[in-house]
Amino acid sequence: MPIEPWVTLQDVAKHLQVAEDTVHRWLKRGMPATKAGRVWRFKLSEVDAWVREGVPESSPADDAGSDSTTPPPSRRTRP
Repeated sequence: MPIEPWVTLQDVAKHLQVAEDTVHRWLKRGMPATKAGRVWRFKLSEVDAWVREGVPESSPADDAGSDSTTPPPSRRTRP
């Protein structure tokens, strides 16, 4: 039986056809992954099983700052 390779966050985003920011949000919701140093590594079979079980609903804390209806703060410049 071959050993399943570890893949990067970018690979997972491409595999699931979602943005990398979405994968980061899902990591906060419990997506299976391992951090190796400063980078996340995934097993696609575990990610697929997690998605099939149903991605947990977001909470307001998970999506803080990602509301596209809130305009960005204005920047003041000197005249």
